[in-house]
Amino acid sequence: MALTFAERRQKWDVKLSPFGFISPYFLIFGVFGLFPLLYTAFVSLQKRNLIDAEGATFIGFGNYEQLLFHDPYFWNAMGNTVSLWLLTTIPQILFALGIAHLLNRRLRGRMFFRMGMILPNITSVAAVTIIFAQLFGRDFGLVNWVLSWFGAGQIDWQAGTASSHTAIAAMVVWRWTGYHALIFLASMQAIPSSMYEAATLDGAKGWQQFWRITVPLLRPQIIFSTVIATTGNMRLLAEPLLFNPGTAAATGGSDRQFQTAALYLYEQGFAKYDFGYSSAIALILAVATMLVAGLSYLVTRRIQTD
Repeated sequence: MALTFAERRQKWDVKLSPFGFISPYFLIFGVFGLFPLLYTAFVSLQKRNLIDAEGATFIGFGNYEQLLFHDPYFWNAMGNTVSLWLLTTIPQILFALGIAHLLNRRLRGRMFFRMGMILPNITSVAAVTIIFAQLFGRDFGLVNWVLSWFGAGQIDWQAGTASSHTAIAAMVVWRWTGYHALIFLASMQAIPSSMYEAATLDGAKGWQQFWRITVPLLRPQIIFSTVIATTGNMRLLAEPLLFNPGTAAATGGSDRQFQTAALYLYEQGFAKYDFGYSSAIALILAVATMLVAGLSYLVTRRIQTD
Protein backbone atom coordinates (compact mmCIF):
# COMPACT_ATOMS: atom_id res chain seq x y z
CA MET A 1 0.00 0.00 0.00
CA ALA A 2 1.43 3.37 -1.03
CA LEU A 3 2.07 5.90 1.71
CA THR A 4 0.14 9.13 1.69
CA PHE A 5 1.90 12.48 1.50
CA ALA A 6 1.28 13.13 5.21
CA GLU A 7 2.73 9.73 6.15
CA ARG A 8 5.81 10.28 4.01
CA ARG A 9 6.29 13.73 5.51
CA GLN A 10 6.03 12.33 9.02
CA LYS A 11 8.52 9.58 8.16
CA TRP A 12 11.09 12.05 6.82
CA ASP A 13 10.42 14.38 9.72
CA VAL A 14 11.32 11.63 12.20
CA LYS A 15 14.52 10.85 10.28
CA LEU A 16 15.72 14.39 9.57
CA SER A 17 14.58 16.35 12.63
CA PRO A 18 17.49 15.21 14.87
CA PHE A 19 19.98 16.44 12.25
CA GLY A 20 18.18 19.76 12.10
CA PHE A 21 18.37 20.18 15.88
CA ILE A 22 22.14 19.66 15.96
CA SER A 23 22.92 21.53 12.74
CA PRO A 24 23.36 24.98 14.41
CA TYR A 25 26.35 23.67 16.36
CA PHE A 26 28.05 22.32 13.24
CA LEU A 27 27.32 25.51 11.31
CA ILE A 28 28.86 27.66 14.06
CA PHE A 29 31.80 25.27 14.42
CA GLY A 30 32.35 25.28 10.67
CA VAL A 31 32.43 29.09 10.49
CA PHE A 32 34.34 29.88 13.68
CA GLY A 33 36.30 26.65 14.23
CA LEU A 34 36.94 24.53 11.15
CA PHE A 35 37.41 27.33 8.62
CA PRO A 36 39.98 29.27 10.73
CA LEU A 37 41.85 26.01 11.34
CA LEU A 38 42.00 25.15 7.65
CA TYR A 39 42.94 28.71 6.73
CA THR A 40 45.71 28.69 9.34
CA ALA A 41 47.05 25.47 7.82
CA PHE A 42 46.97 27.09 4.38
CA VAL A 43 48.78 30.22 5.56
CA SER A 44 51.42 28.14 7.37
CA LEU A 45 52.62 26.91 3.97
CA GLN A 46 53.40 30.45 2.86
CA LYS A 47 55.99 33.12 3.44
CA ARG A 48 53.50 35.82 4.30
CA ASN A 49 53.67 39.22 5.94
CA LEU A 50 50.67 40.18 8.05
CA ILE A 51 50.45 43.67 6.52
CA ASP A 52 51.27 42.58 2.98
CA ALA A 53 49.04 39.63 2.17
CA GLU A 54 49.35 40.25 -1.58
CA GLY A 55 53.08 39.50 -1.47
CA ALA A 56 52.67 35.99 -0.04
CA THR A 57 54.69 33.19 -1.62
CA PHE A 58 54.16 29.45 -1.31
CA ILE A 59 57.09 27.70 0.41
CA GLY A 60 55.55 24.35 1.34
CA PHE A 61 56.80 22.99 4.65
CA GLY A 62 59.63 25.52 4.90
CA ASN A 63 58.15 27.17 7.99
CA TYR A 64 57.87 23.82 9.75
CA GLU A 65 61.43 22.85 8.85
CA GLN A 66 62.78 26.14 10.19
CA LEU A 67 60.64 25.89 13.29
CA LEU A 68 61.43 22.31 14.26
CA PHE A 69 65.08 22.05 13.24
CA HIS A 70 66.60 25.54 13.22
CA ASP A 71 64.76 27.63 15.82
CA PRO A 72 66.06 27.30 19.41
CA TYR A 73 63.70 30.03 20.58
CA PHE A 74 60.71 27.84 19.71
CA TRP A 75 62.00 24.90 21.73
CA ASN A 76 62.80 27.23 24.60
CA ALA A 77 59.20 28.45 24.47
CA MET A 78 57.88 24.88 24.37
CA GLY A 79 60.02 23.96 27.38
CA ASN A 80 58.63 26.94 29.29
CA THR A 81 55.11 25.92 28.27
CA VAL A 82 55.52 22.37 29.58
CA SER A 83 57.11 23.65 32.79
CA LEU A 84 54.22 26.04 33.44
CA TRP A 85 51.73 23.30 32.58
CA LEU A 86 53.19 21.08 35.30
CA LEU A 87 53.36 23.94 37.83
CA THR A 88 49.76 24.99 37.22
CA THR A 89 47.68 21.92 36.36
CA ILE A 90 48.74 19.59 39.18
CA PRO A 91 48.39 22.18 42.01
CA GLN A 92 45.05 23.33 40.59
CA ILE A 93 43.52 19.87 40.79
CA LEU A 94 45.00 19.04 44.21
CA PHE A 95 44.04 22.38 45.79
CA ALA A 96 40.57 22.21 44.22
CA LEU A 97 39.98 18.75 45.68
CA GLY A 98 41.06 19.92 49.14
CA ILE A 99 38.97 23.09 49.05
CA ALA A 100 35.91 21.25 47.77
CA HIS A 101 36.30 18.70 50.57
CA LEU A 102 36.40 21.47 53.16
CA LEU A 103 33.41 23.31 51.69
CA ASN A 104 31.45 20.07 51.64
CA ARG A 105 31.64 19.89 55.42
CA ARG A 106 29.32 21.69 57.81
CA LEU A 107 31.03 25.04 58.18
CA ARG A 108 29.60 28.31 59.40
CA GLY A 109 29.11 30.66 56.47
CA ARG A 110 30.00 27.99 53.93
CA MET A 111 27.65 29.53 51.32
CA PHE A 112 29.68 32.74 51.51
CA PHE A 113 32.91 30.81 50.91
CA ARG A 114 31.34 28.83 48.08
CA MET A 115 30.30 32.03 46.32
CA GLY A 116 33.77 33.48 46.88
CA MET A 117 35.39 30.58 45.05
CA ILE A 118 34.22 31.87 41.67
CA LEU A 119 35.34 35.47 42.17
CA PRO A 120 38.96 34.95 40.99
CA ASN A 121 37.69 33.30 37.82
CA ILE A 122 35.42 36.19 36.82
CA THR A 123 38.12 38.77 37.52
CA SER A 124 39.85 40.24 34.47
CA VAL A 125 43.03 38.34 33.65
CA ALA A 126 44.76 41.66 32.94
CA ALA A 127 43.88 42.98 36.39
CA VAL A 128 45.00 39.75 38.06
CA THR A 129 48.34 39.76 36.24
CA ILE A 130 49.07 43.42 36.98
CA ILE A 131 48.29 42.95 40.69
CA PHE A 132 50.39 39.79 40.95
CA ALA A 133 53.25 41.52 39.13
CA GLN A 134 53.17 44.12 41.92
CA LEU A 135 52.97 41.44 44.61
CA PHE A 136 56.03 39.73 43.16
CA GLY A 137 57.92 42.99 42.69
CA ARG A 138 61.63 42.89 43.50
CA ASP A 139 61.93 46.06 45.58
CA PHE A 140 58.50 46.73 47.07
CA GLY A 141 56.60 43.48 46.50
CA LEU A 142 54.49 42.04 49.29
CA VAL A 143 55.84 38.53 48.69
CA ASN A 144 59.45 39.62 49.18
CA TRP A 145 58.42 41.58 52.27
CA VAL A 146 56.92 38.44 53.83
CA LEU A 147 59.93 36.34 52.83
CA SER A 148 62.21 38.89 54.51
CA TRP A 149 60.74 37.81 57.85
CA PHE A 150 62.43 34.46 57.34
CA GLY A 151 65.76 35.91 56.29
CA ALA A 152 65.30 35.57 52.54
CA GLY A 153 66.83 38.26 50.38
CA GLN A 154 65.09 40.26 47.70
CA ILE A 155 64.15 37.88 44.90
CA ASP A 156 63.97 39.24 41.37
CA TRP A 157 61.00 37.12 40.33
CA GLN A 158 61.17 38.20 36.69
CA ALA A 159 64.89 37.57 36.22
CA GLY A 160 65.16 33.80 36.78
CA THR A 161 63.47 30.91 35.05
CA ALA A 162 62.34 29.08 38.19
CA SER A 163 61.25 32.26 40.00
CA SER A 164 59.30 33.66 37.04
CA HIS A 165 57.58 30.32 36.44
CA THR A 166 56.62 30.16 40.11
CA ALA A 167 55.12 33.66 40.02
CA ILE A 168 53.15 33.04 36.82
CA ALA A 169 51.95 29.66 38.10
CA ALA A 170 50.70 31.36 41.28
CA MET A 171 48.54 33.68 39.16
CA VAL A 172 47.02 30.84 37.16
CA VAL A 173 46.42 28.60 40.17
CA TRP A 174 44.79 31.44 42.14
CA ARG A 175 42.50 32.29 39.24
CA TRP A 176 41.28 28.81 38.29
CA THR A 177 41.35 26.70 41.46
CA GLY A 178 37.95 27.94 42.62
CA TYR A 179 36.36 27.04 39.30
CA HIS A 180 37.48 23.42 39.56
CA ALA A 181 36.64 23.33 43.28
CA LEU A 182 32.99 24.16 42.54
CA ILE A 183 32.84 21.36 39.96
CA PHE A 184 34.20 18.89 42.52
CA LEU A 185 31.91 20.24 45.24
CA ALA A 186 28.79 19.73 43.13
CA SER A 187 29.82 16.14 42.47
CA MET A 188 30.68 15.48 46.12
CA GLN A 189 27.17 16.47 47.14
CA ALA A 190 25.77 13.79 44.84
CA ILE A 191 27.66 11.01 46.65
CA PRO A 192 25.23 9.10 48.96
CA SER A 193 25.94 9.74 52.63
CA SER A 194 25.23 6.06 53.31
CA MET A 195 28.61 5.19 51.76
CA TYR A 196 30.43 7.35 54.32
CA GLU A 197 28.28 5.97 57.15
CA ALA A 198 29.14 2.42 56.16
CA ALA A 199 32.82 3.32 55.93
CA THR A 200 32.67 4.87 59.40
CA LEU A 201 31.17 1.68 60.81
CA ASP A 202 34.04 -0.24 59.19
CA GLY A 203 36.53 1.98 61.01
CA ALA A 204 37.63 4.18 58.10
CA LYS A 205 38.89 7.60 59.16
CA GLY A 206 38.09 10.86 57.38
CA TRP A 207 41.29 10.89 55.31
CA GLN A 208 40.79 7.25 54.31
CA GLN A 209 37.19 7.97 53.27
CA PHE A 210 38.38 10.89 51.15
CA TRP A 211 40.93 8.84 49.20
CA ARG A 212 38.97 5.56 49.11
CA ILE A 213 35.47 6.90 48.41
CA THR A 214 35.44 10.55 47.37
CA VAL A 215 38.34 10.66 44.94
CA PRO A 216 37.47 7.43 43.06
CA LEU A 217 33.85 8.55 42.63
CA LEU A 218 35.04 11.92 41.30
CA ARG A 219 37.09 10.34 38.52
CA PRO A 220 34.92 11.70 35.64
CA GLN A 221 35.08 15.22 37.09
CA ILE A 222 38.83 14.96 37.74
CA ILE A 223 39.38 13.85 34.14
CA PHE A 224 37.26 16.74 32.87
CA SER A 225 39.03 19.34 35.01
CA THR A 226 42.47 17.98 34.14
CA VAL A 227 41.81 18.12 30.41
CA ILE A 228 40.26 21.60 30.64
CA ALA A 229 43.18 22.86 32.75
CA THR A 230 45.69 21.29 30.38
CA THR A 231 44.24 22.88 27.25
CA GLY A 232 44.15 26.27 28.98
CA ASN A 233 47.59 26.12 30.55
CA MET A 234 49.25 25.01 27.33
CA ARG A 235 48.01 28.26 25.74
CA LEU A 236 49.14 30.76 28.37
CA LEU A 237 49.49 34.19 26.80
CA ALA A 238 48.14 37.07 28.90
CA GLU A 239 49.95 36.13 32.12
CA PRO A 240 53.51 36.01 30.72
CA LEU A 241 52.78 38.93 28.38
CA LEU A 242 51.64 41.28 31.16
CA PHE A 243 54.04 39.97 33.80
CA ASN A 244 56.82 41.99 32.19
CA PRO A 245 55.09 44.92 30.43
CA GLY A 246 57.10 47.12 28.14
CA THR A 247 58.60 47.19 24.69
CA ALA A 248 60.05 43.66 25.08
CA ALA A 249 56.96 42.09 26.65
CA ALA A 250 56.54 39.59 23.81
CA THR A 251 59.96 38.05 24.45
CA GLY A 252 58.97 36.84 27.91
CA GLY A 253 61.83 38.39 29.83
CA SER A 254 65.32 39.59 28.93
CA ASP A 255 66.50 36.02 28.28
CA ARG A 256 63.12 34.59 27.17
CA GLN A 257 62.99 32.80 30.52
CA PHE A 258 59.18 32.74 30.69
CA GLN A 259 58.19 33.04 27.04
CA THR A 260 55.52 30.45 26.29
CA ALA A 261 54.70 28.98 22.88
CA ALA A 262 51.58 31.16 22.64
CA LEU A 263 53.65 34.22 23.50
CA TYR A 264 56.24 33.25 20.86
CA LEU A 265 53.39 32.95 18.37
CA TYR A 266 52.28 36.44 19.36
CA GLU A 267 55.81 37.79 18.90
CA GLN A 268 56.21 36.30 15.43
CA GLY A 269 52.75 37.23 14.21
CA PHE A 270 52.08 40.64 15.75
CA ALA A 271 55.53 42.01 16.52
CA LYS A 272 57.46 40.73 13.49
CA TYR A 273 54.37 40.35 11.23
CA ASP A 274 55.50 36.92 10.02
CA PHE A 275 52.01 35.51 9.58
CA GLY A 276 53.05 32.28 7.89
CA TYR A 277 55.58 31.39 10.57
CA SER A 278 53.17 32.19 13.39
CA SER A 279 50.51 30.02 11.72
CA ALA A 280 52.93 27.09 11.73
CA ILE A 281 53.56 27.70 15.44
CA ALA A 282 49.80 27.71 16.05
CA LEU A 283 49.30 24.32 14.39
CA ILE A 284 52.23 22.70 16.17
CA LEU A 285 51.01 24.12 19.48
CA ALA A 286 47.53 22.73 18.78
CA VAL A 287 48.97 19.27 18.12
CA ALA A 288 51.15 19.47 21.25
CA THR A 289 48.13 20.52 23.32
CA MET A 290 46.11 17.55 22.08
CA LEU A 291 48.98 15.17 22.87
CA VAL A 292 49.45 16.54 26.39
CA ALA A 293 45.69 16.54 26.99
CA GLY A 294 45.56 12.91 25.85
CA LEU A 295 48.40 12.06 28.21
CA SER A 296 46.56 13.80 31.06
CA TYR A 297 43.45 11.80 30.25
CA LEU A 298 45.33 8.49 30.25
CA VAL A 299 46.91 9.30 33.62
CA THR A 300 43.74 10.47 35.38
CA ARG A 301 41.57 7.64 34.06
CA ARG A 302 43.75 5.18 35.98
CA ILE A 303 42.11 6.32 39.22
CA GLN A 304 40.48 3.24 40.72
CA THR A 305 36.71 3.19 41.05
CA ASP A 306 36.17 -0.23 42.61
